[in-house]
Amino acid sequence: MSTPDYRSTLNLPDTPFPMRGDLPKREPGWIQGWQEGELYQALRAARSGAPKFVLHDGPPYANGAIHIGHAVNKVLKDMVVKSRQLMGFDAAYVPGWDCHGLPIENAIEKAHGRHLSRDDMQAKSRAYATEQIALQRQGFERLGVLGDWQHRYATMDPKNEAGQIRAFKKVIERGFVYRGLKPVYWCFDCGSSLAEFEIEYADKKSQTLDVAFPTAEPAKLGAAFGLESPVEASAVIWTTTAWTLPANQALNLNPKLRYALVKTPKGHYIVAQARVEDCLKRWALEGEVVATCVGEALAGLHFHHPLASTDAGYARTAPVYLADYATDEDGTGIVHSAPAYGLDDFFSCMNHGLRHDQILNPVQGDGRYAEDLPLFGGQNIWKACPVIIDTLQAADRLLATQTITHSYPHCWRHKTPVIYRAASQWFIRMDAAHKGTEGVFAKEQPTQTLRELALAAIDATAFYPENGRARLRDMIANRPDWCISRQRAWGVPLPFLIHKDSGDLHPDTMALLDRAADIVEAGGVEAWSRLTPEDLIGADGANYAKSSDILEVWFDSGSTFEHVLKGSHAGLAHETGPEADIYLEGHDQHRGWFHSALLLGCALHGRAPYKALLTHGFTVDGQGKKMSKSLGNTLAPQLVAEKMGAEIIRLWVAATDYSGDLAIDDKILARVVDSYRRVRNTLRFLLANVSDFDPTVDAVPAGQLFEADRYALARAAQLQTEILAHYQAYEFHPVVAKLQVYCSEDLGAFYLDVLKDRLYTTAPKSLARRSAQTALWQITHAMLRWMAPFLSFTAEEAWPLFAKAGQPGVGGAGRSLFEEQFWAFDAPDEALIAKWNRILAVRAEVNKALEAVRSAGGIGASLQAEVKLSAEGVDLAALRSLGEDLKFVLIVSKVELVEGTALAVEVTPSSAAKCERCWHYRDDVGRNPAHPALCGRCDDNLHGAGEARVHA
Repeated sequence: MSTPDYRSTLNLPDTPFPMRGDLPKREPGWIQGWQEGELYQALRAARSGAPKFVLHDGPPYANGAIHIGHAVNKVLKDMVVKSRQLMGFDAAYVPGWDCHGLPIENAIEKAHGRHLSRDDMQAKSRAYATEQIALQRQGFERLGVLGDWQHRYATMDPKNEAGQIRAFKKVIERGFVYRGLKPVYWCFDCGSSLAEFEIEYADKKSQTLDVAFPTAEPAKLGAAFGLESPVEASAVIWTTTAWTLPANQALNLNPKLRYALVKTPKGHYIVAQARVEDCLKRWALEGEVVATCVGEALAGLHFHHPLASTDAGYARTAPVYLADYATDEDGTGIVHSAPAYGLDDFFSCMNHGLRHDQILNPVQGDGRYAEDLPLFGGQNIWKACPVIIDTLQAADRLLATQTITHSYPHCWRHKTPVIYRAASQWFIRMDAAHKGTEGVFAKEQPTQTLRELALAAIDATAFYPENGRARLRDMIANRPDWCISRQRAWGVPLPFLIHKDSGDLHPDTMALLDRAADIVEAGGVEAWSRLTPEDLIGADGANYAKSSDILEVWFDSGSTFEHVLKGSHAGLAHETGPEADIYLEGHDQHRGWFHSALLLGCALHGRAPYKALLTHGFTVDGQGKKMSKSLGNTLAPQLVAEKMGAEIIRLWVAATDYSGDLAIDDKILARVVDSYRRVRNTLRFLLANVSDFDPTVDAVPAGQLFEADRYALARAAQLQTEILAHYQAYEFHPVVAKLQVYCSEDLGAFYLDVLKDRLYTTAPKSLARRSAQTALWQITHAMLRWMAPFLSFTAEEAWPLFAKAGQPGVGGAGRSLFEEQFWAFDAPDEALIAKWNRILAVRAEVNKALEAVRSAGGIGASLQAEVKLSAEGVDLAALRSLGEDLKFVLIVSKVELVEGTALAVEVTPSSAAKCERCWHYRDDVGRNPAHPALCGRCDDNLHGAGEARVHA
């Protein structure tokens, strides 16, 4: 007679949730379902009337397919929004794009040439940006990012372009805008001024020059040094910018430093007294100091330009101005001043009476000298440097030259050196009011400067991580006025009419700004570009020129809070106004979007447009190297999604500490895949073991739950408190780490392992099984929500299988998990947790003893063992309270518990028979002759009233 197949009598788990995610093939279908089913709109409806949470999207630039850095940024934002949605907030997400500016113009010029008309450039740029938005949107949606993709915003939307003009008008009315000639960063490749945000520093090789400026007033010079006779001497300057020498207009000396008159075989020279020794060494000359005086004594003296004797075009003198920025720390202590090419030089010359129209500015926007510049006209300034050096050498004005490598400002787009160059530009002032004609349009005079407002706003802002505060504060504290005008075609116009003779703005400028905004809102920036001054103001337009400048793109993106949060997407705004709960970008945006938005928020409303800033690092490869195509170490998110699934990218982002650089390569992703499988397998076990559980009928009241189940729920509640605290603080990698430990340790290594016997062998509807299922059902609810912000595909895949949408008793479950909120556990029983922590500590010692016997060949599975356990005090009481159920907690067939002076474990292989159904070794196997392979409890579970279990 054959042994019956008792496997069919077990409550073996079953679920349609597959073991393999098959993510690359299945994710696109889920995304399509979300789109066609208007999931995002359903989530908004589910939170109608709930408190708002606003993450304002920092617009990526609409140029090129998304890269792994984009993926990090968008997944982080998605996790923030989804976690706040699960907290019960109306957490809307409207994606946006930055569309104006140079990179798109460059792309158009590469494709169509550099000589397009303004209208043609604008039309082609708008079409190009539209294509790029569609391309990037597809990439972001593939990552599982939920948002209002149908109603995205773009800085080139006519309504937003008009909003920028209206915001600009308000900044003028508040008294922060002025026009002025001032040195600004200038990139020859851009053909435009650059903002402070667009500058990065890199090493550059330059030639240093020690150049002699001969005195034009020998008698006055002698008297200044206390000598009775005239002195023929030269003031020596030291510079690293040979190209600025043709524009020299002054010499700067420090009024308090002592300067020395040094006699050498080549003549007399003037340098700071503290620099004499170093200078003579550099010049390879012997010399002695014959007299000294303080810099103040030399004020107003004139020196000839070093090329005055070479070309009559340089027959001018440089007066000595006194300035504190001339020091004796390096060089010669005398600074040559070309006011068009340096801020210190500019302000020094202005303070000494030089007028704007007197400033020499021969360097053109393309990096070449004006054709009429003597000796060097038409030459590129970098190529002219060796020519200038040779010319100085020939004029016997060059005392020394050498090559150095130094940190130098570069354009962050072109990676090429930039210069300071004086240009008439529009500025937002950081400090005291500027007395310009545009001031007549201001309606108020702020009581605080913009710098003061911004610094106060930084103090009121939360930073994640906190070190971002000091970084942004330092930038605001030290930044110059903000140059907001650019000399490009594709952008929001500075819609001014400027009088051709006086240079003044039209007296009705503010009304013209309103009209310009209306025109742009109706037809885009192109509509404004097509109008002439006559179209705008009639016959008087012949006396006015229309400004061709545009607002720089940082004004575009920086002002989006003003016309997106309360304009084009007004539903995003808090009742208090256009203020976001958080901005989230890479840490480079301290000098970019965070920076410009802060200044405009303060200029418009006296506060930052955000309550918190979150910054993340950049992506690097597994060795920590910056990713670049030339190194071949890039990873395209599109390829990862095709190979492994976008869910793996999401899990990698969540599991990585974003506060530093985020390392990624194939090996790292392979580990992420392993982590994903562990979580998925745990989830599958949970789903399978509650597949026949109807909470409306089968749920066990809390007071009747087995103690092990109450402990499991208490532990889950405890963990959820930790997880929600992490989500509240925008910390994701601890959530992933704790979820993985929970799956492997709390569940896999203990609770689920212990539960298998109760779930599989007890009667299907027994209290023992339903108690376990009640706990598992709640844990599954909680765990799905814990993982949903980052494992969104998997959570949404499992939700309809688990919640059986529409079924009563599952919390009114909608078709999406994100219509729900984080699970509400009862408060954790801390005493129960403490008790079971002791039990688990003993269990760990028992497992060590079991493993030692197993390794020695004494037993196979732990159920083959019988354990004699000696304990005392609290441990003994905790273990004794479990009664006969202790063996189920230890997963052994028999436990003898005795009181002892210390914990001791003795393992003995069981001599009893093995039950073919539950695999326990028991003396009552064969108790029922009709079922000789069954133990007594299995016989009771199958044919009687069921075994008596109380605790586990």
